[in-house]
Amino acid sequence: MSFFSLFHAEVVSFFNIPLGHFWGISLDSGKLVGYLGAALFSARWLLQMGASKISGKPVLPRLFWYVSIAGSFCLLSYFTFGKNDSVGILSNLFPMSVAVYNLYLDFSHRKNLK
Repeated sequence: MSFFSLFHAEVVSFFNIPLGHFWGISLDSGKLVGYLGAALFSARWLLQMGASKISGKPVLPRLFWYVSIAGSFCLLSYFTFGKNDSVGILSNLFPMSVAVYNLYLDFSHRKNLK
């Protein structure tokens, strides 16, 4: 058995640990990761709104991109190991790559200002 298939099997088994039923919803560790990703991905807009309110103009703080990457990573993990859903994987891979690129631009811009 190759390392990748062993790793994949272990992660998939982690994503299927049952955690119980709450409000009529069956919860397992994979769904918990998915819910965390959805919460992070949504919360980034609250961060953006707060930063814009403070500065008095529309801004995207660096934390917006970090939270975008964290949320995308959780959702990619959920769709890869929990659901095995290619649509979910593709729909979260692109925003993650945009967030990484924007962080790169932010770091490059700040380095050039020094």
